[in-house]
Amino acid sequence: MTYLAVPIQGQTKAQFKDRLKAAKEAGAEILELRTDYLTDLSSAVVVELIHSARRTGLPVIVTCRDAKQGGAGNWDLKQRTEVLLEAVRAGAEFIDCEADNFAGDVQNAIQEVMSANSRCRLILSAHNFQGPFEDIAVLYESIITVCPQAIPKLVYAANHICDCFPAFDLLHNKDRDAIVFCMGSAGMISRVLAKKFDSFLTFASLDDRQTTAPGQLTIRQAKDIYRWDKIDEQTEILGVIGDPVAHSISPWVFNACFEKDGINAVHLPFHVQQDKMGFNSFMKGVVERLWLNMGGFSVTLPHKTNALDFASRGGDFVEPLASTIGAVNTLKIGFNGIVSAYNTDYAGAMDALTSTMGIERHQLHGVKVACIGAGGAARAVVAGLMDAGAEVTIYNRTLPKAQLLAEEFRCRVYGLQELSSLDAAIVINCTSIGMSPNVDASPVPAEVFKAGMTAFDTVYSPLKTRFLQQAEAAGAAIVTGAEMFIRQAMAQYRIFFGKEPDEPTMRKTVSDRLGQV
Repeated sequence: MTYLAVPIQGQTKAQFKDRLKAAKEAGAEILELRTDYLTDLSSAVVVELIHSARRTGLPVIVTCRDAKQGGAGNWDLKQRTEVLLEAVRAGAEFIDCEADNFAGDVQNAIQEVMSANSRCRLILSAHNFQGPFEDIAVLYESIITVCPQAIPKLVYAANHICDCFPAFDLLHNKDRDAIVFCMGSAGMISRVLAKKFDSFLTFASLDDRQTTAPGQLTIRQAKDIYRWDKIDEQTEILGVIGDPVAHSISPWVFNACFEKDGINAVHLPFHVQQDKMGFNSFMKGVVERLWLNMGGFSVTLPHKTNALDFASRGGDFVEPLASTIGAVNTLKIGFNGIVSAYNTDYAGAMDALTSTMGIERHQLHGVKVACIGAGGAARAVVAGLMDAGAEVTIYNRTLPKAQLLAEEFRCRVYGLQELSSLDAAIVINCTSIGMSPNVDASPVPAEVFKAGMTAFDTVYSPLKTRFLQQAEAAGAAIVTGAEMFIRQAMAQYRIFFGKEPDEPTMRKTVSDRLGQV
């Protein structure tokens, strides 16, 4: 079992006591008393807080963190040690001591008091806020050599998502209780997956203001978005790969559908940096570790062409449509690590456009369309439009990139400065301009739009972008990115699971979520 621990911090006893009750109500499974946050730290105060915490019926960890390893107060080693000793005597189920400090008099005192209070367990912790440990396996062995009964706690910052792999490897190979996960945005997935890989516990804060380490989720996020209560060692892992990726509503949507359909899976945001090199390293790490049980990924900016290259060079299956488009937004990992690549943006974009306009695809024949951008989304949109016989003109800030796309699909190309003389019935934004949080930006000047036009934005967050607001104000019809998102996500679901998702659940989740951003 992996416990969801909520760290309780505050400057006063009253703050601690209020938060203990809130953590219990929110669904905490263990309470950690971060006593280093107190302004009036004393053994008597700590004992009082332990008694209050135990009235919740939850196990209690007492921590008085060294400032060198993320502690909030500059308490000396003697006082911090006395707090831990008194916590053992007061009946705390766990105490957490830094492995670096567990030596000499500190080690002797803790072992002596614990020998008389066998109900309490010792956590020996090591933290690195700069990056991975030099050799986490060696550090693990050194801790259990010093104290075989202790629970090793090894937590470090992940500077790239691939830094999570050593943590996963250690959990996969451990031979006793251990606490292992990563900090930071790139390490967030390890906090959720700690339960799948049987870390003894992981941490989630009461709210965004009470986090005690970088990348710490709130307890509501862990439970409401990432299905904490349903995760076990059989859970299949899926996710969305991107940079940035925190804005994505894919985890909300897919996890809601998993809940509705009773599927044992979790969908996570995978923040994969460093463009092609970082993407290839991540995918290589995934396929080398089939025991991770990663079933597939949605792929967004800037990795859609990287995904195509990875699958193509690996000799795996690439759907002919994705090869023609030159971009992939869906990767499925099958038997023996075989990666299959697809593009669902094509159908998602075309279906969103034609259904909103109330036409069939063939009715796009001869229609003049302006496509802004030349990235992965643009490739899918242009391919669909050209297949339907539309007259497409690409507008892009960087002409050489756009010219390559135009040559592939035999359409015209101009720089963004030519938008003022645009002549089109449909204008489509295929860039990320206007995406949250940069909601005041638009890829085109407002005067481009005219009554009778149709404006389609592939950006879905916010629901009504500045681009669409400008178009609507001019009397143009609008197509939101949310409709494209839903339709391509439904196609991805079919690829991943071979069945239709519950469309009402998907639409409601998108509507609810986009109403909040």
